[in-house]
Amino acid sequence: MRKLAILIILVATAAVALPQEPPKTASTQSDAKKAFEKLKTLAGSWEGTIGNLSTQVTIRVTSAGSAIMHDALMASTNKITMIYLEGDRLFLTHYGGEGNRPRFEGKLTPDGKSVEFDFLDVAGGTQRGLMKHMMFTIVDANNHIVEVTYILPDGKPVQARGEFQRTK
Repeated sequence: MRKLAILIILVATAAVALPQEPPKTASTQSDAKKAFEKLKTLAGSWEGTIGNLSTQVTIRVTSAGSAIMHDALMASTNKITMIYLEGDRLFLTHYGGEGNRPRFEGKLTPDGKSVEFDFLDVAGGTQRGLMKHMMFTIVDANNHIVEVTYILPDGKPVQARGEFQRTK
């Protein structure tokens, strides 16, 4: 009887002492991965316009499949965006010409057609502007749309939309 009492006390103590995490559902765990896999289908070369600026985009799955590099050439300036998973979360870091690196967290939209990235934080100054939001919509295998919200140095938001066609 005494051994049983000691065993119950040990089990109860362990249950209280060990950190308790809420259970994660399978859909929560896989949503970021689903979005990442959807974005991987964009790998290739693309051309289109953002506003009136002609833009060439190269999208590569890199680092043994653990990251996606989005390289946009517009107005003789490269803008690099890296998309990657950390556990069950999807992140995007943008390297533009503003001297900062805004970071975003992504998720599939409810209709499953788009991956939307919401602003988390920024490294570097914002005095030269800041990207604040980004969304990729896959129309079909050869067409996609990128929508961004950019904050100008004076604080005014500007929305831009790019429509892209696959070139290879």
